[in-house]
Amino acid sequence: TATASRSGDTFALVLGGLEMEAGALANAYFFASEEQVIQHNAPQAIARADDGTVQLALARSEYAQTDPALSAGVLVASEGTTCDGTHRALWIEAPLGASASAGTTGAMGLTGTTMPRNLLFALGFALLGGLLLNLMPCVFPILSIKVLGFAQHGGSADGTQTMRRNGWLFGAGVLVSFWVLAGVLLALRAGGEALGWGFQLQSPLFVAAMALLFFALALNLLGVFEFGLGVQSKAGRLDQGEGASGAFFSGGLATLVATPCTAPFTMGPALGWALGQPATSTLAVFSALGLGMALPYVALSHAPRLLGRLPRPGPWMETFKQALAFPLFATVVWLVWVFSLQVGPNGVALFLGAATALGLAAWLYGRWQHAYGTVRLVTRGLALAALVAVVALTLRGAEASGASSSGVVRGAADDVDWGTFSPQRVAAINDEGRAAFVDFTATWCITCQVNKQVALRTQPVADAFDAHGVTPLTADWTNRDPVIAAELARFGRSSVPLYVLYPPDGEPVLLPEVLTPGVVLDALDEVVPTRAGLAAR
Repeated sequence: TATASRSGDTFALVLGGLEMEAGALANAYFFASEEQVIQHNAPQAIARADDGTVQLALARSEYAQTDPALSAGVLVASEGTTCDGTHRALWIEAPLGASASAGTTGAMGLTGTTMPRNLLFALGFALLGGLLLNLMPCVFPILSIKVLGFAQHGGSADGTQTMRRNGWLFGAGVLVSFWVLAGVLLALRAGGEALGWGFQLQSPLFVAAMALLFFALALNLLGVFEFGLGVQSKAGRLDQGEGASGAFFSGGLATLVATPCTAPFTMGPALGWALGQPATSTLAVFSALGLGMALPYVALSHAPRLLGRLPRPGPWMETFKQALAFPLFATVVWLVWVFSLQVGPNGVALFLGAATALGLAAWLYGRWQHAYGTVRLVTRGLALAALVAVVALTLRGAEASGASSSGVVRGAADDVDWGTFSPQRVAAINDEGRAAFVDFTATWCITCQVNKQVALRTQPVADAFDAHGVTPLTADWTNRDPVIAAELARFGRSSVPLYVLYPPDGEPVLLPEVLTPGVVLDALDEVVPTRAGLAAR
């Protein structure tokens, strides 16, 4: 027997009466007979339920029609399913049942956020998510620089005009960067990569490059060298500030630094929905995200009352500019920490060498920036040589090995043993009649780390896990992992954080992206009985 249902962008195929060995079950794969229904190059999560049925989670094709239907296909298995050990193919007919209401599966909507029902809902979720991104800590360094740009241009008619122009250019930089990000993501996923929001931070080379970029920007703000934002000494007035190219570039940079964060409640469902749709819908959702993120800056650049209240530029701006370097240094510290968990201490040592060479290049350029003749030629040559060393050391550091962390930030409840997630381990825990709580996380996800400190690694939550007999597991997505990507897709998500409570009976329950101890405790009380309650039964 076979039944199929669709929830959002995931098909659930349930097969009954299937006699299959464990090894063959792990290697089974389903091919739909219809074209453009499921994404055949996407991972297929498969597990055996308590009632003996086999359940597969199939990702919807990005080329699917508005309401695709799964009706039949072939299940291929290997590893000893026949006498000669060759492949075994089973023809399966599974009429598609009714989709779960509101795009959720069973009780998944109990405490979590429901998926958007269509493109219009997804665009609204994405627009709101883009607005909320401006409140996330990832964007704070760029927000600081934009505040400096607003202050630079306040107090004069020419400054107001420049500020408005730069506001639109900043918005264009954000939007174009979201398009590029969406294009790269779609291209990689079409090639079979299981990726999602923030995928570039799974590359140690990208993390190192971002850290060096922020280090250079901080040196620029401190005055080690002048490029872009600067203060003119003549007449004690500011220059034209960041300029057109600088405004556009800062918009792109804001997009890159926003990727470690997922705006709560809205952005995760919108992205999860979008990445399972055709390319046009995906680009539309990413455009809405970019518009939402850029909208506050464009609006502020056209706020006459705000512009009139800004202080006139003056010497105090130099102090303000230098102070803004330190949020960038803090971002560098965080990125180096992420990098260390990816490549280990040897990679960090090489990165620090690259940072030193970058500092030397910046100093040489800034110290003799306005020199002429032989001095200019020699210093520029030395600075270029230092930059070559930066590239070489960074590439070597990104290839280093020796990472030794699972991306877990320790908290007050250090004695709690958080195991490593796998679908098989969750199934085994459920088979024992116990619930599993899975923290889908990554070291580069700031929201994930805050939730650990505020809720998951606190003593009340640890005590509740013990009282309810819940096994906590960590699914670390710091580096690419197709199994974790498939499980995220199963719940219609393409990003972390994601918190899932798998009870032994019933459907998994999603918790919100932003946690408090009370949210976790309420979910446990509502879904999982305590050990005392089980004993009383």
